[in-house]
Amino acid sequence: MVAAVSPVSGKRPTLGAAAEDYLKVVYQLSLASARVAPSTVASKLGVSQAAVTKMVKRLRALRLVRYGRGPGIVLTDDGRAVALEIVRHHRLLEAYLHRALGYSWDEVDREAEVLEHVISEDFEERIDRLLGHPTHDPHGSPIPTKDGRVEDTDFPTLLDLEGGARARIRRVTASDPGMLRYLGELGLYPQTEVTLVERAPYGGPLRILVGGEERVLGAELARRVFIAPEENRA
Repeated sequence: MVAAVSPVSGKRPTLGAAAEDYLKVVYQLSLASARVAPSTVASKLGVSQAAVTKMVKRLRALRLVRYGRGPGIVLTDDGRAVALEIVRHHRLLEAYLHRALGYSWDEVDREAEVLEHVISEDFEERIDRLLGHPTHDPHGSPIPTKDGRVEDTDFPTLLDLEGGARARIRRVTASDPGMLRYLGELGLYPQTEVTLVERAPYGGPLRILVGGEERVLGAELARRVFIAPEENRA
């Protein structure tokens, strides 16, 4: 479990799973928006705004976040470090569960949510070595390094692909297990090459080629599949 430096004693008190979840969610929301509002955090975690206010006060006392009506909730450098460590735990665990234990990509998130708060740093390092220092989880999300570096590239989605163009899937952000199972049935895993055949007008579905087979994908799912167009991919 991760600890934070106390501004009073200088010791590293255990934060607890709830506080770690808040920091992780603030980090994730900050990637999509310049301002993280308490109401957004409450909605994401399924808690009341009063609970968010209470937790923000605690995290401010530990100098892990700053808060103002204008900027919203902002991670300090120490807060970001804690958040990235939790993200690292989570994504390493997902990779381990998938590669070593045979969990499907729609099963790993639920297990990792629990385990990310309890594994030791030694256990984390052993998983990292066992898997050959993986850089991405089963969904294509980057795994932060031990020293807190992470490459979060802003890839376009399938909705941005032009007709006839080819691309390689880099990341899938659907968190609902059923949604992931369906995308898996369509073969839309990271590193898979796809070609857009046709996009129906007015937000209609996309016809795509996946491994030589034609699939139909709705716009809601297509915006969750991030790609590297053929001319830009590594």
